[in-house]
Amino acid sequence: MEERCLPLSTQAHATQSFRLDGKVAVVTGGASGIGRAIVQRFASGGAFVRILDIDRKQAEAVALDVVSAGGNASALQCDVTSRENVKAVFEQLFRKERVQILVNNAGISHVGSLETTTEQDFDKVFQVNVKGFYNCMQASIGQMKANGGGVILNMASIAGSSGLADRFAYSMSKGAVIAMTYSVAKDYLESKIRCNCVSPARVHTPFVDDYLQRNYPGKEKEMFAKLAAAQPIGRMGEPHEVAALALFLCSDEAAFITGVDYPIDGGFFNLRG
Repeated sequence: MEERCLPLSTQAHATQSFRLDGKVAVVTGGASGIGRAIVQRFASGGAFVRILDIDRKQAEAVALDVVSAGGNASALQCDVTSRENVKAVFEQLFRKERVQILVNNAGISHVGSLETTTEQDFDKVFQVNVKGFYNCMQASIGQMKANGGGVILNMASIAGSSGLADRFAYSMSKGAVIAMTYSVAKDYLESKIRCNCVSPARVHTPFVDDYLQRNYPGKEKEMFAKLAAAQPIGRMGEPHEVAALALFLCSDEAAFITGVDYPIDGGFFNLRG
């Protein structure tokens, strides 16, 4: 059988796939974990990345790493739960550049059932994981509309659509993220603003290591193996794998995709026994 070759123009385009050259991308919670991986992947894809994080020192360290590697990044301290702070930070950005991509990643976790979740715990999770996303989307949506469109990517979780034990408040917050994603995607179709979300299963981040050290001292390796085995694929996800999906969804190759919740879960949702 004769092998078909792609036209040179198509081959050249393929080698440049999933690029964000010259686009300004804001990543909240970009100082660690999945957020940090997204910052690094976007920067390597040509984006000008603006890292928003409550930890200024760590955010600046990540930005320095990116710049040292030849990328473009800067850090701004931001408390996503504060409407005033978020508005001020985005206005500062808008005075210098057009923000084309927003990745809502800043979030916290919580372990507890309905009965063991205090009102204070519930409110804290809501403030960061729901109101924080709302604050950042509302701060950026008008500018995106005025400049011909943009991309919003929200970090959700399989907890938002699957029943997970002892994740009452966290599941509530991520379910809200999924619902907000659908709503924004629907309302801003004509404004050429795409909005999707990503729902990871358990991903190996410093949070996991800290959780095991805090709750299972001396048994970290045993518990890590147990948590990894809970994924049908037999391991936890890695931050760079989530970042790769984020890059695709924010690139022009995903221009026909909006209003979608993408699971990246090692088969957790559909393949559990």
